[in-house]
Amino acid sequence: MAEQASVYDVAVVGLGAMGAAALYQLAKLGAKAVGIDRHAPPHDQGSTHGETRITRQAIGEGVAYVPLALRSNEIWRELEAETGERLLSQIGCLIIGTMSPAASGPIRRSFLATTRQAAEDYGLAHEILSAEEIRKRFPQFMPLDGETGYFEPGGGYLDPERCVAAQLMRAKALGAGLRLGETVRSLAPAGGGVKIGTDGGTVYASKVIVSAGPWAPSLLGPPFSELLTPSRQVMHWFPVDPDWGSRWADGPVFIWAPGGDPRDFFYGFPSLPGSGTMKTAGEQYDEATAPETVQRKVAPAESQAMYEAHLAGRVRGIGRRAVRAVTCLYTVTPDSHFLIDRHPDDERIFVVSPCSGHGFKHSAAVGEAAAQMATEGRSRIDLSPFALSRFRSSPMPE
Repeated sequence: MAEQASVYDVAVVGLGAMGAAALYQLAKLGAKAVGIDRHAPPHDQGSTHGETRITRQAIGEGVAYVPLALRSNEIWRELEAETGERLLSQIGCLIIGTMSPAASGPIRRSFLATTRQAAEDYGLAHEILSAEEIRKRFPQFMPLDGETGYFEPGGGYLDPERCVAAQLMRAKALGAGLRLGETVRSLAPAGGGVKIGTDGGTVYASKVIVSAGPWAPSLLGPPFSELLTPSRQVMHWFPVDPDWGSRWADGPVFIWAPGGDPRDFFYGFPSLPGSGTMKTAGEQYDEATAPETVQRKVAPAESQAMYEAHLAGRVRGIGRRAVRAVTCLYTVTPDSHFLIDRHPDDERIFVVSPCSGHGFKHSAAVGEAAAQMATEGRSRIDLSPFALSRFRSSPMPE
């Protein structure tokens, strides 16, 4: 007798930041749901690893993101209460840059000004600091006199691995199924739902949420294979000078866009307890890649270049040679904004591929919104700014 295929209300393909959040929320809503992932999340093959991810409340990428950030923080705290895990550390976020609209690339044009406007619009606590005030309060940073700081005490960082693990644990406890180590090969219409072909069998679901990150382009095909571009990113850990240990341990997360070149951008974190290191990264979009072919080994010269290009002369109290470096993958849209919408060829498939390098902080609320879309037909938070149709019309406003 042939094996009987499994049937669900909703299947989630990909259980990283967005998928784990969606599966957890579906289970909370009482849906018969299953999550499918080719690996066993949390893992280090995609975009959701590396100990920390920055979180902010006032969002310089655009005010449309603020409701997602605020709701996500609420969900993280709810999840902490349910699991006893510490997921969100609100230790403050410092953004250093200029108010010049010419600074950085298209998504960071007026980044600092947009952040400040979002904070004022939503009544979020913040301070505007001069370069001198930054140097006095946070002497590990050495901004130039022409640079300005935005400090948000409600910012901080999330533990991505713990967040994913906690949501999957709760999803399973609430009745969701997990099919790990199973690769989805195809999605096809089947009666009133979707047939999901995997290397482990067949799954049928009334609705499907595809949150496959860098694997989404090849799975979904056009138009998404033209709109979603994976890129290789590198995270570096530099040693902290013991004399500066308390400064780095007690400091905020930071984002720094000192110049007009889009590559002149980097961010970092405080020294985590017992680590003796400071994690930092820039962004690179020079070459498209794929999870199957990406170079995952980081050459020492890459970390040295990171130090020389971004850290030298700007931060104090860290060593010149990285003690660790790890790759991760961004999946980026042409305008670097999120893409959350129904598939144009099948409205039963929801494409949730938001990140473009700035998604984890929003992932809890995106997962909740995706679950609401799949079960109720609409989300509480307005997702229209992230629709597919914008690529056929005007760009998303800042």
